[in-house]
Amino acid sequence: MNAVAKTLTELSDYAGLSGMDVANVTEVSKATVSRWTTGKASPQPRTQLILSDLHYVANRLRDFYTPAEVRVWLYGRNDLLDGKSAMELINENRTEDVLAAIERLGALAYL
Repeated sequence: MNAVAKTLTELSDYAGLSGMDVANVTEVSKATVSRWTTGKASPQPRTQLILSDLHYVANRLRDFYTPAEVRVWLYGRNDLLDGKSAMELINENRTEDVLAAIERLGALAYL
């Protein structure tokens, strides 16, 4: 299994994300994601960054939520993200904002 395929498998396992979810956040077709999974194609560098950031965020959220809850958190508008969704911000290369919100989640968990 190549690294991209492993990332996509873990996104499914950690966050309940489907190929269509990944296609939406990376702004490619579901067929393109399928080709990445089989190793017939590779994502462009910007897309690789989005996948890497999404994987990192999903992995961090595993400390707080089940995979289904991670998916909801990623897609839902969030007060910690000024009413935006994590998926929007990751797509806009604003993953640091998402990570800061996750840090706040961690702080709230220990109150």
